[in-house]
Amino acid sequence: MAREETLLLVIKFTITTLFLLLHCVGFGVAAGSLGGGKGRWQLLLNNTGVVAMHMALTHHNTVIMFDQTGAGRSGYRLRRRYNGTRCKATHADLDDWSCYAHSVEYNISGNSIRPLRLDTDPWCSSGAFLSNGTLLQTGGYGSGSRKIRYFKPCQNSRCDWKQYKRALHDKRWYASSIMLPENDRLMVVGGREVFTYEFVPKLSSRDKSINLPFLHHTNDRKSGGNNLYPFLHLASDGNLFIFANRDSILFNYRYNRVVKTFPQIPGDGSRNYPSSGSSVILPLDHTNKFQKVEVMVCGGAASGAYRAAEQGRFLNGLSSCGRMVISGNRHKWNMEYMPGPRLLNNMLILPTGHILIINGAKRGSAGYNNAATPSLEPYLYKPKQILGRRFSVLRATKIARMYHSSATVLPDGRVLVAGGNPNNKYTFKNVTYPTELRLQAFLPPYMDEQYHSHRPGNLSISYKNSSDGVAYGKEFSVQFWLGKRPSNVVEFTAYSPPFTTHAVSMNQRMLKLRSTSLVRAKDGWMSAKLEAPPSPNVAPPGYYMLTVVNGGIPGISQWVKFKHA
Repeated sequence: MAREETLLLVIKFTITTLFLLLHCVGFGVAAGSLGGGKGRWQLLLNNTGVVAMHMALTHHNTVIMFDQTGAGRSGYRLRRRYNGTRCKATHADLDDWSCYAHSVEYNISGNSIRPLRLDTDPWCSSGAFLSNGTLLQTGGYGSGSRKIRYFKPCQNSRCDWKQYKRALHDKRWYASSIMLPENDRLMVVGGREVFTYEFVPKLSSRDKSINLPFLHHTNDRKSGGNNLYPFLHLASDGNLFIFANRDSILFNYRYNRVVKTFPQIPGDGSRNYPSSGSSVILPLDHTNKFQKVEVMVCGGAASGAYRAAEQGRFLNGLSSCGRMVISGNRHKWNMEYMPGPRLLNNMLILPTGHILIINGAKRGSAGYNNAATPSLEPYLYKPKQILGRRFSVLRATKIARMYHSSATVLPDGRVLVAGGNPNNKYTFKNVTYPTELRLQAFLPPYMDEQYHSHRPGNLSISYKNSSDGVAYGKEFSVQFWLGKRPSNVVEFTAYSPPFTTHAVSMNQRMLKLRSTSLVRAKDGWMSAKLEAPPSPNVAPPGYYMLTVVNGGIPGISQWVKFKHA
Protein backbone atom coordinates (compact mmCIF):
# COMPACT_ATOMS: atom_id res chain seq x y z
CA MET A 1 0.00 0.00 0.00
CA ALA A 2 2.81 2.35 0.90
CA ARG A 3 4.51 1.59 -2.44
CA GLU A 4 1.28 2.41 -4.32
CA GLU A 5 0.90 5.72 -2.46
CA THR A 6 4.52 6.56 -3.21
CA LEU A 7 3.96 5.73 -6.90
CA LEU A 8 0.84 7.95 -6.99
CA LEU A 9 2.80 10.81 -5.41
CA VAL A 10 5.58 10.41 -7.99
CA ILE A 11 3.01 10.43 -10.84
CA LYS A 12 1.30 13.53 -9.42
CA PHE A 13 4.67 15.27 -8.97
CA THR A 14 5.67 14.39 -12.55
CA ILE A 15 2.39 15.67 -13.99
CA THR A 16 2.63 18.90 -11.96
CA THR A 17 6.25 19.41 -13.04
CA LEU A 18 5.38 18.84 -16.72
CA PHE A 19 2.46 21.27 -16.47
CA LEU A 20 4.64 23.98 -14.92
CA LEU A 21 7.38 23.35 -17.46
CA LEU A 22 4.99 23.58 -20.41
CA HIS A 23 3.43 26.69 -18.91
CA CYS A 24 6.84 28.35 -18.55
CA VAL A 25 8.18 27.49 -22.01
CA GLY A 26 5.12 28.45 -23.97
CA PHE A 27 2.10 26.20 -23.59
CA GLY A 28 -0.66 28.78 -23.85
CA VAL A 29 2.02 31.45 -23.48
CA ALA A 30 1.24 35.15 -23.75
CA ALA A 31 2.76 36.93 -26.70
CA GLY A 32 4.83 39.19 -24.47
CA SER A 33 6.89 36.34 -23.00
CA LEU A 34 8.27 35.50 -26.46
CA GLY A 35 8.59 31.82 -25.74
CA GLY A 36 12.40 31.77 -25.81
CA GLY A 37 13.26 32.47 -29.45
CA LYS A 38 16.78 33.53 -30.28
CA GLY A 39 16.08 35.75 -33.30
CA ARG A 40 17.61 35.37 -36.75
CA TRP A 41 19.97 37.10 -39.17
CA GLN A 42 19.48 38.43 -42.71
CA LEU A 43 22.21 39.27 -45.18
CA LEU A 44 21.02 42.43 -46.95
CA LEU A 45 23.96 43.44 -49.15
CA ASN A 46 27.33 41.90 -49.92
CA ASN A 47 28.99 45.26 -50.37
CA THR A 48 28.09 48.66 -48.94
CA GLY A 49 31.21 50.12 -50.55
CA VAL A 50 32.04 52.07 -47.38
CA VAL A 51 32.78 50.85 -43.85
CA ALA A 52 30.05 51.96 -41.44
CA MET A 53 32.33 53.45 -38.78
CA HIS A 54 29.51 55.94 -38.12
CA MET A 55 25.78 55.29 -38.56
CA ALA A 56 22.54 57.26 -38.12
CA LEU A 57 18.89 56.60 -39.04
CA THR A 58 17.00 59.57 -40.54
CA HIS A 59 13.27 60.33 -40.35
CA HIS A 60 13.07 59.66 -44.12
CA ASN A 61 13.82 55.99 -43.36
CA THR A 62 17.32 56.10 -44.73
CA VAL A 63 20.54 55.32 -42.89
CA ILE A 64 23.65 57.47 -43.26
CA MET A 65 26.91 55.51 -42.97
CA PHE A 66 30.39 56.95 -43.28
CA ASP A 67 34.04 56.20 -42.69
CA GLN A 68 37.35 58.01 -42.42
CA THR A 69 38.63 59.51 -45.67
CA GLY A 70 42.20 58.34 -45.02
CA ALA A 71 41.42 54.62 -45.28
CA GLY A 72 42.20 54.59 -49.01
CA ARG A 73 40.02 53.58 -51.91
CA SER A 74 36.43 52.74 -51.04
CA GLY A 75 34.03 50.69 -53.15
CA TYR A 76 32.56 53.75 -54.87
CA ARG A 77 34.54 55.96 -57.23
CA LEU A 78 33.19 59.47 -57.80
CA ARG A 79 33.08 61.29 -61.09
CA ARG A 80 33.75 64.59 -59.35
CA ARG A 81 35.37 65.63 -56.13
CA TYR A 82 33.54 67.60 -53.48
CA ASN A 83 34.93 70.84 -54.97
CA GLY A 84 33.54 70.00 -58.44
CA THR A 85 36.75 69.08 -60.29
CA ARG A 86 36.65 65.91 -62.39
CA CYS A 87 38.25 62.66 -61.27
CA LYS A 88 40.27 61.32 -64.19
CA ALA A 89 41.78 57.94 -64.99
CA THR A 90 45.26 59.10 -64.06
CA HIS A 91 47.37 57.22 -61.54
CA ALA A 92 47.18 60.16 -59.13
CA ASP A 93 43.38 60.35 -59.27
CA LEU A 94 43.01 56.60 -58.89
CA ASP A 95 44.83 56.90 -55.57
CA ASP A 96 43.21 60.19 -54.52
CA TRP A 97 40.83 59.73 -51.55
CA SER A 98 38.69 62.65 -52.71
CA CYS A 99 37.77 60.72 -55.86
CA TYR A 100 36.03 58.07 -53.76
CA ALA A 101 32.87 58.12 -51.70
CA HIS A 102 33.48 57.72 -47.96
CA SER A 103 29.82 58.05 -47.04
CA VAL A 104 26.68 56.33 -48.32
CA GLU A 105 22.94 56.63 -47.81
CA TYR A 106 21.14 53.30 -47.38
CA ASN A 107 17.51 53.21 -48.48
CA ILE A 108 15.72 50.74 -46.20
CA SER A 109 12.71 49.97 -48.40
CA GLY A 110 14.76 49.71 -51.60
CA ASN A 111 17.69 47.90 -49.94
CA SER A 112 19.96 50.12 -52.01
CA ILE A 113 23.00 52.35 -51.54
CA ARG A 114 23.64 55.89 -52.79
CA PRO A 115 27.18 57.33 -52.55
CA LEU A 116 27.72 60.70 -50.85
CA ARG A 117 30.65 63.15 -50.85
CA LEU A 118 32.70 64.14 -47.83
CA ASP A 119 35.10 67.03 -48.05
CA THR A 120 37.05 66.58 -44.80
CA ASP A 121 37.98 63.63 -42.62
CA PRO A 122 35.25 62.68 -40.06
CA TRP A 123 37.35 59.88 -38.54
CA CYS A 124 36.19 59.26 -34.94
CA SER A 125 33.75 62.17 -34.93
CA SER A 126 30.40 62.78 -33.21
CA GLY A 127 26.88 63.80 -34.18
CA ALA A 128 23.27 64.53 -33.26
CA PHE A 129 19.99 65.43 -34.98
CA LEU A 130 18.50 68.91 -34.97
CA SER A 131 14.75 69.35 -34.49
CA ASN A 132 14.11 69.44 -38.26
CA GLY A 133 15.84 66.08 -38.76
CA THR A 134 19.16 67.48 -39.98
CA LEU A 135 22.19 65.48 -38.88
CA LEU A 136 24.74 67.87 -37.39
CA GLN A 137 28.15 66.23 -37.39
CA THR A 138 31.22 67.53 -35.58
CA GLY A 139 34.97 67.01 -35.56
CA GLY A 140 37.19 64.28 -36.88
CA TYR A 141 40.86 63.95 -37.74
CA GLY A 142 43.45 66.31 -39.19
CA SER A 143 41.78 68.84 -41.46
CA GLY A 144 38.41 67.59 -40.20
CA SER A 145 39.05 67.96 -36.47
CA ARG A 146 37.40 71.41 -36.18
CA LYS A 147 34.83 71.01 -38.98
CA ILE A 148 31.07 71.13 -38.58
CA ARG A 149 29.13 69.24 -41.28
CA TYR A 150 25.44 68.74 -41.78
CA PHE A 151 23.23 66.43 -43.79
CA LYS A 152 19.58 67.33 -44.32
CA PRO A 153 17.77 64.18 -45.53
CA CYS A 154 15.40 64.50 -48.47
CA GLN A 155 13.07 62.41 -50.58
CA ASN A 156 14.49 63.20 -54.03
CA SER A 157 17.94 61.60 -53.48
CA ARG A 158 19.72 64.83 -54.28
CA CYS A 159 20.79 65.79 -50.76
CA ASP A 160 24.43 65.55 -49.78
CA TRP A 161 26.85 66.64 -47.08
CA LYS A 162 27.42 70.36 -46.61
CA GLN A 163 29.99 72.15 -44.52
CA TYR A 164 29.18 74.78 -41.91
CA LYS A 165 31.03 78.07 -42.35
CA ARG A 166 32.10 78.46 -38.73
CA ALA A 167 34.50 75.96 -37.17
CA LEU A 168 34.76 74.36 -33.75
CA HIS A 169 36.94 76.24 -31.30
CA ASP A 170 38.98 73.14 -30.34
CA LYS A 171 40.03 70.04 -32.25
CA ARG A 172 37.50 67.31 -31.55
CA TRP A 173 38.84 63.80 -32.18
CA TYR A 174 37.01 61.10 -30.16
CA ALA A 175 34.57 63.63 -28.69
CA SER A 176 30.89 63.08 -27.83
CA SER A 177 27.85 65.20 -28.72
CA ILE A 178 24.50 65.64 -27.00
CA MET A 179 21.36 67.49 -28.04
CA LEU A 180 20.26 70.05 -25.44
CA PRO A 181 16.69 70.97 -24.47
CA GLU A 182 17.06 74.40 -26.04
CA ASN A 183 15.98 74.46 -29.67
CA ASP A 184 18.74 73.14 -31.92
CA ARG A 185 21.61 73.55 -29.49
CA LEU A 186 24.34 70.92 -29.32
CA MET A 187 27.10 70.40 -26.77
CA VAL A 188 30.37 68.72 -27.81
CA VAL A 189 32.48 67.27 -25.01
CA GLY A 190 36.11 66.17 -24.87
CA GLY A 191 38.46 64.73 -27.45
CA ARG A 192 42.03 63.48 -27.53
CA GLU A 193 44.12 65.78 -25.31
CA VAL A 194 41.17 68.20 -25.20
CA PHE A 195 39.56 68.77 -21.79
CA THR A 196 36.84 71.25 -22.74
CA TYR A 197 33.30 71.47 -24.07
CA GLU A 198 31.64 73.89 -26.47
CA PHE A 199 28.27 74.63 -28.04
CA VAL A 200 27.13 74.24 -31.66
CA PRO A 201 25.88 75.93 -33.81
CA LYS A 202 28.17 78.87 -33.14
CA LEU A 203 26.18 82.01 -32.39
CA SER A 204 29.20 84.20 -33.15
CA SER A 205 32.90 83.95 -33.92
CA ARG A 206 33.55 84.91 -30.29
CA ASP A 207 32.10 81.65 -28.95
CA LYS A 208 34.88 79.86 -27.06
CA SER A 209 35.32 76.47 -25.46
CA ILE A 210 34.99 76.00 -21.69
CA ASN A 211 37.36 74.03 -19.47
CA LEU A 212 35.95 70.89 -17.80
CA PRO A 213 38.29 69.75 -14.97
CA PHE A 214 36.47 66.39 -14.79
CA LEU A 215 38.11 65.42 -18.08
CA HIS A 216 41.58 66.24 -16.72
CA HIS A 217 40.94 64.09 -13.64
CA THR A 218 39.75 61.05 -15.60
CA ASN A 219 42.48 61.09 -18.24
CA ASP A 220 44.79 58.06 -18.16
CA ARG A 221 47.76 58.94 -20.37
CA LYS A 222 49.28 55.46 -20.10
CA SER A 223 46.16 53.84 -21.56
CA GLY A 224 45.33 56.10 -24.48
CA GLY A 225 43.13 58.34 -22.36
CA ASN A 226 40.37 55.94 -21.30
CA ASN A 227 38.04 58.94 -21.04
CA LEU A 228 37.52 59.53 -24.77
CA TYR A 229 34.02 59.37 -26.23
CA PRO A 230 32.55 60.10 -22.75
CA PHE A 231 29.02 58.81 -22.16
CA LEU A 232 26.51 61.68 -22.11
CA HIS A 233 22.87 61.44 -21.02
CA LEU A 234 20.33 64.22 -20.52
CA ALA A 235 18.53 63.88 -17.17
CA SER A 236 14.90 64.96 -16.96
CA ASP A 237 15.87 67.88 -14.70
CA GLY A 238 17.86 69.39 -17.60
CA ASN A 239 21.31 68.51 -16.23
CA LEU A 240 23.84 66.26 -18.00
CA PHE A 241 25.16 62.93 -16.78
CA ILE A 242 28.79 62.65 -17.89
CA PHE A 243 30.69 59.37 -17.46
CA ALA A 244 34.39 59.00 -18.28
CA ASN A 245 36.79 56.15 -17.48
CA ARG A 246 35.15 54.95 -14.22
CA ASP A 247 33.81 58.21 -12.81
CA SER A 248 30.67 60.27 -13.40
CA ILE A 249 29.12 63.61 -12.55
CA LEU A 250 25.83 65.45 -12.96
CA PHE A 251 26.64 68.72 -14.69
CA ASN A 252 24.72 71.97 -15.04
CA TYR A 253 25.99 73.20 -18.41
CA ARG A 254 24.09 76.49 -18.12
CA TYR A 255 26.20 77.57 -15.13
CA ASN A 256 29.29 75.40 -15.76
CA ARG A 257 28.81 73.72 -12.39
CA VAL A 258 29.08 70.14 -11.11
CA VAL A 259 25.79 69.38 -9.32
CA LYS A 260 26.71 65.89 -8.09
CA THR A 261 29.72 63.62 -8.02
CA PHE A 262 28.60 60.00 -8.19
CA PRO A 263 30.37 56.97 -6.69
CA GLN A 264 33.01 55.35 -8.88
CA ILE A 265 31.75 52.25 -10.69
CA PRO A 266 33.16 49.18 -8.85
CA GLY A 267 35.83 46.91 -10.30
CA ASP A 268 39.01 47.38 -12.27
CA GLY A 269 39.43 48.38 -15.89
CA SER A 270 37.80 51.21 -17.77
CA ARG A 271 34.59 51.78 -19.71
CA ASN A 272 35.45 54.52 -22.23
CA TYR A 273 37.60 54.63 -25.34
CA PRO A 274 39.92 52.86 -25.95
CA SER A 275 38.51 50.44 -23.38
CA SER A 276 35.20 50.94 -25.19
CA GLY A 277 32.32 49.69 -23.13
CA SER A 278 28.89 51.18 -23.79
CA SER A 279 26.02 52.88 -22.00
CA VAL A 280 22.29 53.61 -22.18
CA ILE A 281 19.79 55.65 -20.23
CA LEU A 282 16.99 53.19 -19.44
CA PRO A 283 13.49 54.05 -20.77
CA LEU A 284 11.82 56.99 -19.05
CA ASP A 285 8.25 56.28 -17.93
CA HIS A 286 5.12 58.43 -17.66
CA THR A 287 4.05 56.49 -14.55
CA ASN A 288 6.60 58.45 -12.49
CA LYS A 289 6.25 61.59 -14.63
CA PHE A 290 9.58 60.70 -16.32
CA GLN A 291 11.40 61.69 -13.13
CA LYS A 292 13.19 58.42 -12.37
CA VAL A 293 16.39 58.46 -14.42
CA GLU A 294 18.58 55.36 -14.44
CA VAL A 295 21.73 54.76 -16.46
CA MET A 296 23.46 51.50 -17.33
CA VAL A 297 27.09 50.89 -18.31
CA CYS A 298 28.26 47.52 -19.66
CA GLY A 299 31.56 46.02 -20.69
CA GLY A 300 34.93 47.61 -21.32
CA ALA A 301 38.57 46.58 -21.11
CA ALA A 302 40.74 45.30 -18.30
CA SER A 303 43.41 47.46 -16.69
CA GLY A 304 46.46 47.59 -18.93
CA ALA A 305 44.60 46.11 -21.92
CA TYR A 306 45.58 48.93 -24.31
CA ARG A 307 49.32 48.57 -23.75
CA ALA A 308 49.11 44.77 -23.68
CA ALA A 309 47.29 44.72 -27.04
CA GLU A 310 49.98 46.85 -28.64
CA GLN A 311 52.43 44.13 -27.56
CA GLY A 312 50.25 41.37 -29.01
CA ARG A 313 48.63 40.24 -25.73
CA PHE A 314 44.83 40.40 -25.58
CA LEU A 315 43.41 40.56 -22.06
CA ASN A 316 39.86 39.42 -21.35
CA GLY A 317 37.33 42.25 -21.46
CA LEU A 318 34.94 43.16 -18.65
CA SER A 319 31.71 41.20 -18.24
CA SER A 320 30.26 43.45 -15.55
CA CYS A 321 27.41 45.95 -15.93
CA GLY A 322 26.44 48.70 -13.53
CA ARG A 323 23.04 50.33 -13.07
CA MET A 324 22.55 53.52 -11.09
CA VAL A 325 19.59 55.83 -10.50
CA ILE A 326 20.97 59.36 -11.00
CA SER A 327 17.79 61.17 -9.90
CA GLY A 328 16.89 61.59 -6.22
CA ASN A 329 19.44 61.69 -3.42
CA ARG A 330 20.69 58.11 -3.03
CA HIS A 331 23.14 56.81 -5.60
CA LYS A 332 24.75 53.39 -5.77
CA TRP A 333 25.98 51.23 -8.62
CA ASN A 334 24.13 47.91 -8.67
CA MET A 335 26.40 45.42 -10.41
CA GLU A 336 25.53 42.34 -12.46
CA TYR A 337 27.23 40.27 -15.15
CA MET A 338 26.74 39.63 -18.84
CA PRO A 339 27.02 36.03 -20.11
CA GLY A 340 30.59 36.81 -21.19
CA PRO A 341 33.25 39.52 -21.46
CA ARG A 342 32.61 42.23 -24.05
CA LEU A 343 33.99 45.49 -25.42
CA LEU A 344 33.46 47.49 -28.64
CA ASN A 345 29.79 46.57 -28.21
CA ASN A 346 26.68 48.59 -29.08
CA MET A 347 23.82 48.91 -26.60
CA LEU A 348 20.49 49.62 -28.28
CA ILE A 349 17.04 50.11 -26.78
CA LEU A 350 14.51 47.90 -28.57
CA PRO A 351 10.83 48.99 -28.98
CA THR A 352 9.96 46.65 -26.11
CA GLY A 353 12.20 48.60 -23.72
CA HIS A 354 14.66 45.71 -23.59
CA ILE A 355 18.35 46.35 -24.25
CA LEU A 356 20.21 44.62 -27.09
CA ILE A 357 23.98 44.27 -26.69
CA ILE A 358 25.46 43.49 -30.09
CA ASN A 359 28.81 43.52 -31.97
CA GLY A 360 32.20 43.72 -30.28
CA ALA A 361 35.04 41.54 -29.06
CA LYS A 362 35.84 39.47 -25.98
CA ARG A 363 39.51 40.42 -25.56
CA GLY A 364 41.81 43.39 -26.04
CA SER A 365 40.95 47.05 -26.54
CA ALA A 366 40.02 49.51 -29.27
CA GLY A 367 42.63 50.50 -31.85
CA TYR A 368 43.99 48.97 -35.01
CA ASN A 369 44.30 45.20 -34.52
CA ASN A 370 44.05 45.66 -30.75
CA ALA A 371 41.13 43.25 -30.22
CA ALA A 372 40.64 39.51 -30.65
CA THR A 373 37.91 36.88 -30.39
CA PRO A 374 34.77 38.48 -31.87
CA SER A 375 31.53 38.51 -29.85
CA LEU A 376 29.21 36.83 -32.32
CA GLU A 377 26.19 36.30 -30.04
CA PRO A 378 23.94 39.25 -29.16
CA TYR A 379 22.77 39.52 -25.57
CA LEU A 380 19.23 40.53 -24.66
CA TYR A 381 18.74 42.35 -21.36
CA LYS A 382 15.32 42.77 -19.73
CA PRO A 383 15.61 45.55 -17.13
CA LYS A 384 12.43 44.67 -15.21
CA GLN A 385 13.19 40.99 -14.67
CA ILE A 386 14.59 39.86 -11.36
CA LEU A 387 18.36 39.81 -10.92
CA GLY A 388 19.81 36.65 -12.46
CA ARG A 389 17.12 36.35 -15.14
CA ARG A 390 17.72 39.55 -17.05
CA PHE A 391 20.27 38.33 -19.62
CA SER A 392 19.74 35.82 -22.42
CA VAL A 393 21.96 34.80 -25.34
CA LEU A 394 20.56 35.19 -28.86
CA ARG A 395 21.47 33.63 -32.19
CA ALA A 396 25.06 34.15 -33.30
CA THR A 397 26.18 35.72 -36.55
CA LYS A 398 29.08 34.36 -38.60
CA ILE A 399 30.46 37.83 -39.37
CA ALA A 400 32.91 39.48 -36.98
CA ARG A 401 31.86 43.04 -36.10
CA MET A 402 34.64 44.47 -34.01
CA TYR A 403 36.51 47.78 -34.25
CA HIS A 404 34.71 50.41 -36.36
CA SER A 405 31.39 48.55 -36.55
CA SER A 406 27.97 50.00 -35.74
CA ALA A 407 24.28 49.15 -35.40
CA THR A 408 20.91 50.91 -35.21
CA VAL A 409 17.25 49.98 -34.68
CA LEU A 410 15.04 50.31 -37.78
CA PRO A 411 11.35 51.37 -37.86
CA ASP A 412 10.22 47.82 -38.68
CA GLY A 413 11.87 46.45 -35.52
CA ARG A 414 14.96 44.95 -37.14
CA VAL A 415 18.47 45.98 -36.12
CA LEU A 416 20.77 47.11 -38.94
CA VAL A 417 24.37 45.93 -38.43
CA ALA A 418 27.33 47.04 -40.53
CA GLY A 419 31.02 47.86 -40.58
CA GLY A 420 34.09 46.43 -38.95
CA ASN A 421 37.66 47.33 -39.91
CA PRO A 422 40.60 46.89 -37.53
CA ASN A 423 43.01 47.77 -40.37
CA ASN A 424 44.16 51.31 -41.20
CA LYS A 425 43.31 50.72 -44.88
CA TYR A 426 40.63 48.72 -46.70
CA THR A 427 42.25 45.30 -46.44
CA PHE A 428 40.55 42.09 -47.58
CA LYS A 429 43.34 39.48 -47.67
CA ASN A 430 46.13 38.11 -45.49
CA VAL A 431 44.82 39.56 -42.23
CA THR A 432 43.01 37.92 -39.31
CA TYR A 433 40.03 40.25 -39.51
CA PRO A 434 39.50 41.71 -43.00
CA THR A 435 37.65 44.93 -43.74
CA GLU A 436 33.93 44.12 -43.55
CA LEU A 437 31.52 45.61 -46.13
CA ARG A 438 28.59 43.21 -45.79
CA LEU A 439 25.32 44.63 -44.47
CA GLN A 440 23.12 42.57 -42.14
CA ALA A 441 19.89 42.85 -40.22
CA PHE A 442 19.22 41.06 -36.95
CA LEU A 443 15.59 40.15 -36.29
CA PRO A 444 14.93 40.01 -32.53
CA PRO A 445 12.70 37.24 -31.13
CA TYR A 446 9.58 39.44 -31.25
CA MET A 447 9.74 39.21 -35.06
CA ASP A 448 9.28 35.42 -35.07
CA GLU A 449 6.43 34.28 -37.34
CA GLN A 450 4.40 32.91 -34.42
CA TYR A 451 3.82 36.48 -33.18
CA HIS A 452 2.66 38.05 -36.46
CA SER A 453 -1.01 37.95 -35.47
CA HIS A 454 -0.19 39.90 -32.30
CA ARG A 455 1.68 42.61 -34.16
CA PRO A 456 -0.07 46.00 -34.50
CA GLY A 457 -0.27 47.29 -38.07
CA ASN A 458 -1.12 50.34 -40.18
CA LEU A 459 -0.23 52.87 -37.50
CA SER A 460 -1.21 56.46 -38.32
CA ILE A 461 -0.76 59.63 -36.27
CA SER A 462 -2.91 62.76 -36.28
CA TYR A 463 -2.28 66.06 -34.52
CA LYS A 464 -5.12 68.20 -33.24
CA ASN A 465 -3.89 71.70 -34.03
CA SER A 466 -0.88 71.24 -36.29
CA SER A 467 0.43 69.18 -39.17
CA ASP A 468 4.01 69.77 -38.05
CA GLY A 469 4.15 67.79 -34.83
CA VAL A 470 2.74 67.89 -31.32
CA ALA A 471 3.60 70.42 -28.62
CA TYR A 472 4.87 69.34 -25.22
CA GLY A 473 2.15 68.13 -22.87
CA LYS A 474 -0.55 68.11 -25.58
CA GLU A 475 -2.69 65.18 -26.68
CA PHE A 476 -2.49 63.54 -30.09
CA SER A 477 -4.35 60.62 -31.64
CA VAL A 478 -3.18 57.36 -33.16
CA GLN A 479 -5.02 54.64 -35.02
CA PHE A 480 -3.78 51.11 -35.69
CA TRP A 481 -5.11 47.67 -36.59
CA LEU A 482 -5.01 44.45 -34.58
CA GLY A 483 -6.15 41.14 -36.00
CA LYS A 484 -6.80 39.80 -32.51
CA ARG A 485 -8.03 41.49 -29.37
CA PRO A 486 -5.23 43.43 -27.66
CA SER A 487 -3.33 41.86 -24.80
CA ASN A 488 -3.71 43.12 -21.26
CA VAL A 489 -0.69 45.37 -21.80
CA VAL A 490 -0.63 47.79 -24.74
CA GLU A 491 2.21 50.31 -24.51
CA PHE A 492 3.26 53.27 -26.63
CA THR A 493 6.95 54.09 -26.87
CA ALA A 494 8.72 57.05 -28.45
CA TYR A 495 12.34 56.46 -29.44
CA SER A 496 15.06 58.87 -30.45
CA PRO A 497 17.49 56.91 -32.67
CA PRO A 498 21.17 57.43 -31.89
CA PHE A 499 24.20 58.59 -33.78
CA THR A 500 26.33 55.47 -33.37
CA THR A 501 30.10 55.12 -33.50
CA HIS A 502 32.83 53.39 -31.48
CA ALA A 503 30.34 51.59 -29.18
CA VAL A 504 28.69 54.92 -28.25
CA SER A 505 25.01 55.51 -29.08
CA MET A 506 24.75 59.29 -28.74
CA ASN A 507 21.35 60.82 -27.90
CA GLN A 508 19.57 57.47 -27.79
CA ARG A 509 16.43 57.86 -25.70
CA MET A 510 13.13 56.05 -25.12
CA LEU A 511 9.94 57.32 -23.48
CA LYS A 512 6.93 55.26 -22.42
CA LEU A 513 4.01 57.58 -23.15
CA ARG A 514 0.72 57.94 -21.30
CA SER A 515 -2.42 56.76 -23.06
CA THR A 516 -5.57 58.57 -21.91
CA SER A 517 -7.94 56.31 -23.88
CA LEU A 518 -7.88 53.11 -25.94
CA VAL A 519 -10.96 52.07 -27.95
CA ARG A 520 -11.46 49.02 -30.18
CA ALA A 521 -13.91 49.00 -33.11
CA LYS A 522 -15.61 45.86 -34.44
CA ASP A 523 -13.41 45.57 -37.52
CA GLY A 524 -10.14 45.38 -35.56
CA TRP A 525 -9.21 49.05 -35.68
CA MET A 526 -7.91 50.60 -32.48
CA SER A 527 -7.94 54.29 -31.58
CA ALA A 528 -5.89 55.81 -28.78
CA LYS A 529 -5.20 59.23 -27.38
CA LEU A 530 -1.64 59.81 -26.22
CA GLU A 531 0.01 62.56 -24.25
CA ALA A 532 3.24 64.11 -25.51
CA PRO A 533 6.20 64.41 -23.10
CA PRO A 534 5.84 67.35 -20.71
CA SER A 535 9.01 69.26 -21.58
CA PRO A 536 12.17 69.37 -23.72
CA ASN A 537 14.16 68.25 -20.67
CA VAL A 538 12.33 64.93 -20.95
CA ALA A 539 12.46 64.81 -24.77
CA PRO A 540 14.57 67.33 -26.72
CA PRO A 541 12.71 68.70 -29.78
CA GLY A 542 12.80 66.56 -32.89
CA TYR A 543 11.68 63.33 -34.54
CA TYR A 544 10.94 60.17 -32.57
CA MET A 545 9.88 56.68 -33.67
CA LEU A 546 6.42 56.01 -32.20
CA THR A 547 5.68 52.32 -31.68
CA VAL A 548 2.64 50.40 -30.46
CA VAL A 549 3.74 47.41 -28.36
CA ASN A 550 1.01 44.78 -27.88
CA GLY A 551 1.91 42.35 -25.12
CA GLY A 552 5.62 42.66 -25.90
CA ILE A 553 5.17 42.56 -29.70
CA PRO A 554 5.94 45.87 -31.44
CA GLY A 555 4.37 47.08 -34.65
CA ILE A 556 6.08 49.09 -37.38
CA SER A 557 7.04 52.52 -36.07
CA GLN A 558 5.95 55.84 -37.50
CA TRP A 559 7.66 59.17 -37.00
CA VAL A 560 6.27 61.74 -34.58
CA LYS A 561 7.73 65.18 -33.94
CA PHE A 562 7.78 66.77 -30.49
CA LYS A 563 8.18 70.53 -30.43
CA HIS A 564 7.71 73.74 -28.50
CA ALA A 565 4.24 75.29 -28.66
